Amino acid sequence: MLTWHGTRKSRKRIRSLSQASSLGLASPRQFRVLAQDDIPLVFLCRNDRRLLPSFFSHYRQLGVTRFICVDDQSTDGTAEYLTAQADTDLWASPLRYKDARRGKSWREELFSIYGFDRWYLNVDSDEFLIYDRCFDIPLPRLIARLEERSIRRLAAPMIDMYPSSDISAAEFTGEEGQMPWQVADCYDRDGYTVVRNARFQRIRGGARKRLFGSNVDLMKYPLMFWDKECSLGENIHQPLPYQRNFSPIFGVLLHFKFFSDYQERVQEAIASGQHFGGAQEYVKIMQKISADREVEFGYPGSVHFLDPGQFVAQGFAMSPFDRSDGGGHV
Repeated sequence: MLTWHGTRKSRKRIRSLSQASSLGLASPRQFRVLAQDDIPLVFLCRNDRRLLPSFFSHYRQLGVTRFICVDDQSTDGTAEYLTAQADTDLWASPLRYKDARRGKSWREELFSIYGFDRWYLNVDSDEFLIYDRCFDIPLPRLIARLEERSIRRLAAPMIDMYPSSDISAAEFTGEEGQMPWQVADCYDRDGYTVVRNARFQRIRGGARKRLFGSNVDLMKYPLMFWDKECSLGENIHQPLPYQRNFSPIFGVLLHFKFFSDYQERVQEAIASGQHFGGAQEYVKIMQKISADREVEFGYPGSVHFLDPGQFVAQGFAMSPFDRSDGGGHV
């Protein structure tokens, strides 16, 4: 178990690394302070221009009022799109994702810049937070419910989404209001393992495990109350302080990697060398693709995403609300 002294040393080293990240505000040119009632979302992005319209639409509907992004030197028009969004602060860095501790230094620096002692959403551009009745009950009411229960960190496992039909035909453009779950509309209902230790809850499984043998940690904490006790530690799946990592699971992160061009994106991830362990998880995917170019994603346990409430019904998450809360059906 990490001692208080070890925790303090870890935070000191992390903050030192964070200071070296050299973030610069790209747009707007003048820094904008967050208002007390703002709901800020911090995210990282690299060549995800097609996902951004649906990403912004989803989180604006949930109640996000400010988007704070680090663009990792995209080349597909991402920066131009972000610059055009009035509710977005775009940051840039001469460092790449790997050199910024796989983005953790950027995130921690942004939390310091925008202020402690407030709630932040903290996600990637391919992650969509879903919780029971989220299309009817916005984030401020979710946060209020967490505070009523003295919860400072929302636990939510990543759920890998994939198309129910032939993946080669599953093209996602993000145009005309298209949402990614309209194309990658399925997920694995079973095959997950849950392990709890002194530091965190570990969940593994899903489509990447079943198809490619990827043993990645799925648990994340996309909604966090950030104060001076917090850091993202050595692993974003195990933020500090550890005792906050054991709250009930009240949501899931729908994770969108698998569309018709996923093979090209896997090759790009391997070539860039920015991911953990020499992109070993992407290497596993490429090995499978090389052996079988027609990977079949669906299986008897595939489930179509229809409504946020189904994740409660299927045991992936609990509802943070009860029947006395307004805003839609259970």
